[in-house]
Amino acid sequence: MATITQNSFLSSNHLQLFKPNSKTKPIIAPTSVRMSLQETAPSIAVVGVTGAVGQEFLSVLSDRDFPYRSIKMLASKRSSGKQYTFQGHDYTVEELTEESFDGVDIALFSAGGSISKQFGPVAVNKGTIVVDNSSAFRMDENVPLVIPEVNPDAMKGIKVGTGKGALIANPNCSTIICLMAATPLHRRAKVLRMVVSTYQAASGAGAAAMEELELQTRLGGKPPTCQIFKQQYAFNLFSHNAPVLENGYNEEEMKLVKETRKIWNDMDVKVTATCIRVPVMRAHAESINLQFEDSLMRFVQKLGKCILFGCPENVENPGIGCEVVVGECGSTRVSSIQVSVTLGLGLATEATG
Repeated sequence: MATITQNSFLSSNHLQLFKPNSKTKPIIAPTSVRMSLQETAPSIAVVGVTGAVGQEFLSVLSDRDFPYRSIKMLASKRSSGKQYTFQGHDYTVEELTEESFDGVDIALFSAGGSISKQFGPVAVNKGTIVVDNSSAFRMDENVPLVIPEVNPDAMKGIKVGTGKGALIANPNCSTIICLMAATPLHRRAKVLRMVVSTYQAASGAGAAAMEELELQTRLGGKPPTCQIFKQQYAFNLFSHNAPVLENGYNEEEMKLVKETRKIWNDMDVKVTATCIRVPVMRAHAESINLQFEDSLMRFVQKLGKCILFGCPENVENPGIGCEVVVGECGSTRVSSIQVSVTLGLGLATEATG
């Protein structure tokens, strides 16, 4: 399985990225002026900018040189007034209100489901396209649940600059990693059954969980303080901390079941999941076992790094079952694909993201 090491996240300096205060101006993106600031580009708002995902939004916008003419940094009243430097410009965090979306073309939400439910429709009514990272609208039949590399057609008719607002839901992290790896195979042979085991990092629980993990690794034998999780997190493994439902699965596991069916538009695909919290800062990993309707042998024998994700180049795979990276797209990496020894029409694959 591919391993992504994030030792830099164990430094206290890095955690300043997630815990700014009024006396500091943490640099959260390159300070040079980028071509992304353009007068003809859309205006953007980031809701929940002081959280771990909000910070990641800014990082991705910067890394991809996403064009924008203005950007609003929005958070709770408690966080308003904090200062940030983004791409060479200083910004003040504003309190989120219903007036925050006046003149905003795109709003990226990651402030929790209750905030999304309260302010998402308000933004849409003002002509804003809302991309929501919470679970608030994922299973709403009128809201597209989108992984751009998997089902971009679900956003058909949604266009920036028309003055017509819309809601787009972002799937759960484990669903995105799983379907980025499984969808190219599903398109060729149709997945009938999928068994997924996830190994999820602290980042999925937010900045406070990352800080708690770091603090627990530095205790030197002292009893840990457990505020985010009920038990010690450092040097430990436990079932995902999401609430357990009546069927025995926890909410995180059922998200994989329900979201996969909606994104693939296939209510018959059988999905079962086991989600485990692991004591690393970032990078979730998944083991995915797939059973298909049709044989994939010819396709698997030709799998290469680029074929898996639809790139034009054909990079030969040294062999099925070898521990090699056979596919990579964005931040998702498929580390190995093996023909199942128990299922004639099955594959086992591993992915990180």
